[in-house]
Amino acid sequence: MRFTKMHGCGNDYIYINGFEVKIPPEEKQKLAVSLSDRHFGIGSDGVIFVNPSQTADFQMEMYNADGSRAEMCGNGIRCVGKYIYDEGLSGKTAITVESCGKVKYLEMATDGRQVVSVKVDMGSPRFRTADTKELTPKPPSDYETIVAGGKAYPMTYVSMGNPHAVIVMPAATKLDSLDLPRLGPALENHEWFPERINTEFIKVIDRQTIQMRVWERGSGETLACGTGSCAAVAACIGHGLTDEEVTVRLRGGEVAVRWIREEDRLILTGPAVTVFKGEIKIPIPIL
Repeated sequence: MRFTKMHGCGNDYIYINGFEVKIPPEEKQKLAVSLSDRHFGIGSDGVIFVNPSQTADFQMEMYNADGSRAEMCGNGIRCVGKYIYDEGLSGKTAITVESCGKVKYLEMATDGRQVVSVKVDMGSPRFRTADTKELTPKPPSDYETIVAGGKAYPMTYVSMGNPHAVIVMPAATKLDSLDLPRLGPALENHEWFPERINTEFIKVIDRQTIQMRVWERGSGETLACGTGSCAAVAACIGHGLTDEEVTVRLRGGEVAVRWIREEDRLILTGPAVTVFKGEIKIPIPIL
């Protein structure tokens, strides 16, 4: 089976051409676990199939490293755009991509030969509190207090089509010193979140810049998270901490997020990089 390894700010995935490769649906979760293993597989934060779509130009079918399905990934979908253009699946630099029934709009910037960065309309952020499941476009007026690992944190719940707990840390905090292997699982599996949660620990640098570390459900700590960056910026803007165009500094690089409030749309812009291509034998029949 042919594959392409790609990353957006270090958030890396294995891409498979679903037009050519047909894997039985019941085998895809096991395949994602096997391929994502960084010691015995190719190594990645998950696997993404680029498929035909009934509602958009293409479909993104995404699996986390633990085999669970993921609704959306901002870094992953930028690389989908690059994959489609660079592999000649489309010559257009503006396309639509559907994931779990939601359609996103992509614009690719090229150097004349290949895509170097991608802008994605990530849609509208939605907020809620722990005592209600109703999502609302209005940011909460205050933080909620969530206890994990024996410590209380100020948290804002944001949905970008997938769930996020955004935690704003004090300005003096050294994010690199946070014990995410301990805190991440405690928050991911917190009783407030039966569907599990992605958690963003952020520090506001200034009104145009934030720093972020992220623990993603199903993958652990990753070097970047596109939906998490959008959720973090939405939370910061909602609480009056930043302006509406923000650079997010991640462990694997930087992305730009802009919230167009009058249209209620978050625009994510960042790099997309091909690491390598290859072929691998898999113990699964290809249809």
